[in-house]
Amino acid sequence: MHKIAILAFDGIPIFELGCALEVFALPRPEFSEWYETRLVSFESAPLKSAACELVGIEHVSQLDEFDTLLIPGWNTDSKKLKMQLAEQIVQFAEQGKRVVSFCSGSFLLAQLGLLNGKKATTHWRFAEKFQQRFPQVKYEGNVLYTQEDNIACSAGSAAGLDLALDLVRQDFGHQAANIVARRLVVSPHRSGGQAQYVETPVPAEHSAFSDTLDWALSRLDKPLVVDDLAGKANMSRRSFDRHFRASIGMSPKAWLNQQRIQMAKRVLENEQINIERLAVKVGFDNAITLRFNFQKYVGISPRQYQMQFSRPVL
Repeated sequence: MHKIAILAFDGIPIFELGCALEVFALPRPEFSEWYETRLVSFESAPLKSAACELVGIEHVSQLDEFDTLLIPGWNTDSKKLKMQLAEQIVQFAEQGKRVVSFCSGSFLLAQLGLLNGKKATTHWRFAEKFQQRFPQVKYEGNVLYTQEDNIACSAGSAAGLDLALDLVRQDFGHQAANIVARRLVVSPHRSGGQAQYVETPVPAEHSAFSDTLDWALSRLDKPLVVDDLAGKANMSRRSFDRHFRASIGMSPKAWLNQQRIQMAKRVLENEQINIERLAVKVGFDNAITLRFNFQKYVGISPRQYQMQFSRPVL
């Protein structure tokens, strides 16, 4: 029987913990084989989650008997670790056993050096902090989860379910994963990545440059090109490109395309519209260009996005 340890700690996020317990700890009499899952902690004192006091936690001093360790989150500002906890997790991973993190749990793995040179992810809200603290990790921004060797990380909170279902699929097959997904009333496999949920920032400070961006945002349905933006800002194309990259962190063309995709997402959420009309409405030359950029920045097709996020007609 595959034994899973879910690591509990003070302040553990309750949603991520619930996802882990729902998939791995809930009894599954429909299967002849399933996981044996226990909630464990290296702390002997009573623990509280972000919402309530935790019960049923087993105090442990080592992890030898387990096959998978799941970390449902971690304090993203934590810099200190208890020696016993650190040693046991590193030893567990070095034995080739599976280590899984949900959401901010990747901060703990990165702090222990277990993600050095490996692909990893975390919630998009923590992406900048994660990359600054752990530049040696190959951060993946537009994925729901990563898995390299024996270490897996999910992105945002609900992406833990996507990763959990994939682990069930690996351990017990597609049919088992589909049955668990049906019980959860979720898709057995969700397409796309975190870019579906992230808004592209626009500088807040008022200036001729920000006025140009506002002007561009009000004209996304028109055939704008970068030279139009540079002219509006009274700058040469070269100076505008340089200033834009320094301020926004991307090229003006990429920014324009991303803003058009953001507009397309809003339209798809609220209207029933064919792809050709949508392309014209958000300023792309044709449907092919729209599809290409939508796949590039969102990770799924416009139709897939509409199926997932469109509001029902009342």
